Amino acid sequence: MKLINPLLILRILSIILLIEAVSFLLCLPVAYIYNEPAFPFTLSSGISILLFFMFFIVSGKAKQEKLTNRDGFLSVTLSWIIFSLIGALPYIFSGTIPSFVNAFFESSSGFTTTGSSIFTDVENLPFSILFWRSLTHWIGGLGIIVLVIIILPSLKITGYQLFSLESSLKEKIHPKTKSIGYRVLFIYLGLTLAETILLNLGDMTFFDSICNSFSTIATGGFSTKNRSMEFYSSYNQYVVMIFMFLAGTSQVVFYYLFKFNFKKIIQNEEFWFYSGVTITVGAVMALILIFQAPLTHEEAFRHGFFNTISILTTTGFFSADYIIWPLPAIMILFLLLFTGASTGSTTGGIKMARHLIVLKNIKSIFTKLNHPNALTSVWFNGKILPDKTNITILSFIILYMFFFLIGTTIMVATGSDIVSSTSAVAASIGNIGPGFGTVGPTDNYAHFNDLQKVVLSLLMIIGRLEIVTVFVLFTRSFWKL
Repeated sequence: MKLINPLLILRILSIILLIEAVSFLLCLPVAYIYNEPAFPFTLSSGISILLFFMFFIVSGKAKQEKLTNRDGFLSVTLSWIIFSLIGALPYIFSGTIPSFVNAFFESSSGFTTTGSSIFTDVENLPFSILFWRSLTHWIGGLGIIVLVIIILPSLKITGYQLFSLESSLKEKIHPKTKSIGYRVLFIYLGLTLAETILLNLGDMTFFDSICNSFSTIATGGFSTKNRSMEFYSSYNQYVVMIFMFLAGTSQVVFYYLFKFNFKKIIQNEEFWFYSGVTITVGAVMALILIFQAPLTHEEAFRHGFFNTISILTTTGFFSADYIIWPLPAIMILFLLLFTGASTGSTTGGIKMARHLIVLKNIKSIFTKLNHPNALTSVWFNGKILPDKTNITILSFIILYMFFFLIGTTIMVATGSDIVSSTSAVAASIGNIGPGFGTVGPTDNYAHFNDLQKVVLSLLMIIGRLEIVTVFVLFTRSFWKL
């Protein structure tokens, strides 16, 4: 028995490199239309194709092998790291980001759908680079995973095994992995197209509509304007707000919606909890702004809900500089850094299902205190939650907070203030983007030193892979037969 299968891992990585090579070429029409140099993307694509052939040839016998859990954990982690490393090349070759650390940070932020940026003025960037930034969001949000699901079955690898490593609570919606991939891709494309059309009906150009749709549906947050959505009309802000909420909804809900299986949607506790939290917190924020900020009722409603949904879904767009809002509103937004929307969506963070299960565990504890002899179980979506799954979810939250504390400690020890450190780490591991202090919505991450940027980049990847996928690689049991 092998500990890991390096040939199989190389074969998976070769597919990832091929997908990235094709992704670079998608930027060529934009470079042509706006009369910009194409070589940053052709050269990046050439390097990716060269590495693809090297990995593919070396892993020629991988088709006969079976994917194990160890292979899955290692290949998924390496895939995200390699994707981020190679994705930094267009920034370097174009000269927009000469520093490799900065380019890796921007690339990691894009593919992990975090939305943190080192750019101080995105409006002066070439159109092709702006398109690449938004495209990294779209690919990272779901594209890579879906394409891997579609391609991997040809290698006799269970693609769903890789897909499920991103979340312990995804619901299998179809017995055939390839069918899942095509259906999820259809939903993803449909939402992107619908938002692009609606945004273009407002005051966005067609180019801005595409880029901002990529960022919205991936819950990423890279915008083509320095002031994010604050630059655009209230109409476009409402459109983005609605699609951020939809992007934070589980793909499973959309699947059952298209199948007209409303019973399954009604039984989906996470969706109703997510909707309830969004409405409640958004309403509270709107009321705070009505009574404590000089805003009209409509402005308070729009900004309150927009920024609530943006942070809740870990998108990171903003419609106003919430740093100057009343203290209660700022405190609520800070707490939202630790939420996240639905599992099975493109959002990061802890996610609503886990928060709901924690609340159910607390309720169970109180029931036990009042009725010591009662047999209590945690129910989720109409089924008893297995103890193993329950423990895994609670352990995840503990690990999440552990990485948050470690990351904050490193940031403070290397020279950052406590407010900026806590929010930067929370925004990175939660894949949110903007935070508070010196990383507020109108600020950026350029002022951090190289060590801090590397730490934050790794936290983005760790958060995107839901911690356990990466953490298990550093356990002694992983490297034992």
